[in-house]
Amino acid sequence: MDNATEIIREHPEYRSRAQTWRTYRDLYSGGEQLRANADRYLIRRQKEPGEVYGERLGHFFYENYAGSIVDWYTATLFRREPVILFDGANDNARRFLAQFIGDCDVRGTSLTEFFRKRFTEVLVYGKSHVLLDFPRHAGGVESRAQEDAEGVSRAYLSAFTPEELTNWSYDEHGGYEWVVLRTTALRKARVEDAEWIRETKWAYFDKECFRIYRHAEAAQLGGMLPWTETTTGAVELVDAGRHGLAKLRRVPVIDVDAREGLWLMNRCGLLQLEHLNKSNALSWALTMGLFAMPVVYSEREWNQMVGESYYIQLGPQDRFGWTEPEGKVYQIAADNLQRLQEEIYRVCYVSQAGGSLGGPGSQSGLSKQRDFAITEEVLRAYGDAVKEAMKRVLRAVNEAREDGLTVEVTGMDEFDIGDFSTELADAKALLGLGMESATLRKQVYKKLALKYLCDSRQETKDRIAAEIEGSVEG
Repeated sequence: MDNATEIIREHPEYRSRAQTWRTYRDLYSGGEQLRANADRYLIRRQKEPGEVYGERLGHFFYENYAGSIVDWYTATLFRREPVILFDGANDNARRFLAQFIGDCDVRGTSLTEFFRKRFTEVLVYGKSHVLLDFPRHAGGVESRAQEDAEGVSRAYLSAFTPEELTNWSYDEHGGYEWVVLRTTALRKARVEDAEWIRETKWAYFDKECFRIYRHAEAAQLGGMLPWTETTTGAVELVDAGRHGLAKLRRVPVIDVDAREGLWLMNRCGLLQLEHLNKSNALSWALTMGLFAMPVVYSEREWNQMVGESYYIQLGPQDRFGWTEPEGKVYQIAADNLQRLQEEIYRVCYVSQAGGSLGGPGSQSGLSKQRDFAITEEVLRAYGDAVKEAMKRVLRAVNEAREDGLTVEVTGMDEFDIGDFSTELADAKALLGLGMESATLRKQVYKKLALKYLCDSRQETKDRIAAEIEGSVEG
């Protein structure tokens, strides 16, 4: 890609999935975001008058089961932080990685919190993208010490959703050959400026170089409109050079994803849309049923006005009544809504929730393990995907900085179905078997200690792991 015209083009797969991603984002968010786009999701009946459809839009509401399930998975998976271990003699590198884990995006976000948000995006969009970058430096650096002193070696992460990765190509090994990331924001050069500027940027990365393109125009009223290739105005190159992974011959974008079957919103999205339309239809029918229509049975010509401030005069043979539905179809609709709700939970592997994430009362630890057996396996699969992405990011940082450490990420395989006392008892039983292995004892002690202290700072965890490594004898 050598010019701006090619940079702004969108990948065919991006175009085919952009509408799906937007729908899933709205279904996950719910609230006013979905209400603002209600006409995209509330189906208009055949030949329905515009006034009636507009009134139904005014009564629009949404029971957001999908969003609750996604948030439950995220909270459960990250209930205990992953355990990150370094091995190597480079103390400066260990200190940097501990700092990086505490603040991975130069905004004070810990690595665990950063990946918590990426995992939510994986459940909603099917994947998320992490850009690994290093600060730009105008001049050359002559030593590693100068790099550290001037902050050039301070790696940091940026996050992008699939809606922002607009074009890409793969190499023969299945990795990225190049990617294009597009972001849009409203800006003012000065606070006293009258107009807002809509600024769109494209960041192109291949295996060695990057280029940043920019387009700016006066923002339309109503906020940021989506970029299209027919948008007027010039696209200019504003920055270019070699990126931080150039010496590794690697595009600095790492995907966080799960298998197609674990893309939760893709599994339940259509069910949630069906539930949305059925629930709104039932609500509208019930609302209209509250405003019963008067019925007059008479053979005479009827021309009297009917209302709260009027009265009617009936003849000896005339009758007066009110329309009122029998309610059979309402019961059918309510039963169907209940079945749809249960199906949403079932396809998301939480059928035991039964419509309530709290569960049916208190249970023993063994009972919980039995009821959540399938959900646990799905959570472990998610945990493996997150740990793999974390390892790829940390190892890429380690290789780019040439720190020479080995990095491992463990944990995310226990989900509070049991309690810590059970794990402690299991560890005691294992060590009580009398196996003469100092390595086994070290690993058991470290796993227990780091899990118990999962909320501690990374420097503290490293110090504890080093002390265990040095104190446990065979």
